[in-house]
Amino acid sequence: MTIFNLPLEEEMGENKPYLKAFLLDRMPGEKELPPAVMICPGGGYSHLSPREAEPIAMAFAARGYQAFVLYYSLLPKRFPQPLVDAAKAMAAIRSHSAEWRTDPQRIAVCGFSAGGHLAGAISTLAGDPAIEQAGFTAQQVRPNASILCYAVLATPEGDQGSEYFANEVLQADRGPDHWKAANLDQAVTRENPPAFLWHTAGDHTVIPAHSLRMAGALSQNGVPFELHIFPRGDHGLALATERTCNGKDEMILPEVAQWMELCCSWLKRTL
Repeated sequence: MTIFNLPLEEEMGENKPYLKAFLLDRMPGEKELPPAVMICPGGGYSHLSPREAEPIAMAFAARGYQAFVLYYSLLPKRFPQPLVDAAKAMAAIRSHSAEWRTDPQRIAVCGFSAGGHLAGAISTLAGDPAIEQAGFTAQQVRPNASILCYAVLATPEGDQGSEYFANEVLQADRGPDHWKAANLDQAVTRENPPAFLWHTAGDHTVIPAHSLRMAGALSQNGVPFELHIFPRGDHGLALATERTCNGKDEMILPEVAQWMELCCSWLKRTL
């Protein structure tokens, strides 16, 4: 495996966005280029969760995917800067597809919590003016599939956590573009890529209504999707295994951990 960092700005440095690549070696008899997954860790746009970064990349790599982790811009830099980072990263994966041995038409994005919001945003808002101003087209940056893990996708009425995220993090009251970012379920079109969504009924930080609303929007627009709501488990389970449990036994849930196999089975049918 080859591992390296690609700066998304002119130079590397603290709080500078970059893409970390985990590239599989070519295997004898390989008949086709592997698909790729770009991973967006969560952290409320204030930090990035290590449990939702390299462990996720290694899980996908073990299943034959070229894996990339996006270390995107955090506060005080505000949206849409993380969206521009995601666009740059997706465009880089496509433009380097021959060098990095991946199929440019089989690239998924996978995000968790706020990183799931970013994954949903690059899937839904690929034609955003900020992306156009950065010099990219929607076709260059839109993923071929999206994996949304307990993601922030909507503003359910009465959900104080969602209202805080919309108003304080995304500043949705600043204009229509920010409002769209806070209500991705209302911005879905037929151009959205197929989606795999999962949540837990016990998540009180990002309630399951986010995934349910997004699934409803995808259905209304004729976009294929698969949705799983697991009956128990708190927010931020990542792989839901010992590898990502952060020393907490309650974050090891085999019935939730099956999301990775379900997801990869879905990806094989989708990409």
